[in-house]
Amino acid sequence: MGRSRKITSQLPVEQVAGNGLLDRRLLLKSGAFFAGAMTTGVAGGIASAAAEPLKVDPWSLTIGAPVPPYATPSRFEAKVVRTVGDPSRPGTMQGRTPHHLLDGMITPAALHFVVARAGAPDIDPDQHKLVIHGMVRQPLVFSYNDLLRYPMESHIRFLECGGNSAPMWSKTPIQANVQALHGLLSCSEWTGVRLSTLLDEAGVDPRATWMIAEGADGVSMQRSIPIAKAMDDAMIVFYQNGERIMPWNGYPMRLFLPGYEGNMNVKWLRRLRLTTEPVMAINESRQYTLLLDSGKAWRFYYPQEVKSFVTKPSPGMTMPSPGYYEITGVSYSGHGRISKVEVSADGGKSWGLAALSGPVLPKAITRFRMPWNWTGAPATVMSRATDEAGNVQPTREQLIAERGAPRNTPPVGAFPMEHVNCISSWAVDAKGEVSHVYV
Repeated sequence: MGRSRKITSQLPVEQVAGNGLLDRRLLLKSGAFFAGAMTTGVAGGIASAAAEPLKVDPWSLTIGAPVPPYATPSRFEAKVVRTVGDPSRPGTMQGRTPHHLLDGMITPAALHFVVARAGAPDIDPDQHKLVIHGMVRQPLVFSYNDLLRYPMESHIRFLECGGNSAPMWSKTPIQANVQALHGLLSCSEWTGVRLSTLLDEAGVDPRATWMIAEGADGVSMQRSIPIAKAMDDAMIVFYQNGERIMPWNGYPMRLFLPGYEGNMNVKWLRRLRLTTEPVMAINESRQYTLLLDSGKAWRFYYPQEVKSFVTKPSPGMTMPSPGYYEITGVSYSGHGRISKVEVSADGGKSWGLAALSGPVLPKAITRFRMPWNWTGAPATVMSRATDEAGNVQPTREQLIAERGAPRNTPPVGAFPMEHVNCISSWAVDAKGEVSHVYV
């Protein structure tokens, strides 16, 4: 968790909510504000430089490693990796992002979450083609290099699997870390071509209402896209965080639909067919639907709803001692920008407004931060996001009341529920150990 910072009585601290939550404006002041807390000499504090001379460590006595052609993280960051499923079972091929080990808003491409049913195809970009046909004036076939000649644009946007956070539907809280509970979420800078540019060139028939996107993977993934979304902010992307998309993320190109559930952002894109009806593939008829207790199902419900969760402190972590900490986490909404995030340390009895780290962009991860003076008493930490459309993140009880009670308790990753955006709650006990609880 890092060092605690004890807030001294000299500092003008304003508590804004129960159990030690402090005014977010403390984070906006200069670093000098916390100087007293860092040098008080209490447990977990910063030691005085006069205590002992600064020693010369072994790495300062030799020449370091040469610059490699492609850099990799330090060997001391070996634990910052995705968790992966069983590669012998194609239906479980996935990798989850370790949010509890990251900060900021951008996910490194190598840690971006993955869900794939037939592995990553080894596509030669010089041989790959994209076809646009169906209800268009002139069917078109684009080579990879053809597409690279079109005007490019870049946007920072999140991508989330429709099944992310499904373990929250367990009847009892699963004791797993943030990576296991919420790891099918990532955020990148995506660079590519506006899909509307290509569709305008093909000439879409006004009667067309759907676009069927097909991938070049072994299962030929298909999803139906409303033509309104295709003509709005949809993109064909080739670059992620400044480099070519990695094979697991769709190399050499993928469809990108900002704010829509991940499965619709078809990877290894090879075909777009304009039509008047959805294809009703398994991914939109049986899977990626919300089956209600009434027997009805929500289908073709695409935007990922407003959501947030705390990444530090979070399950599996231990807070070493009482004192000052920064509660931090991520928030996002498929409906636009995050307008505010509130944090509670007393299980939702009281809430304080968190600071949002800029830039606050539409359909992107927004990092939030909240200063906290933990006294060592038990606490329950949680966050609640609101987006610019006025949507408020629901409690788990509210979501259950709307969509039906949990039906079973399968292993992590095996839940059928989609679009789970309820509030997550982390309990901190007197030892500083953090666990997953329901409030």
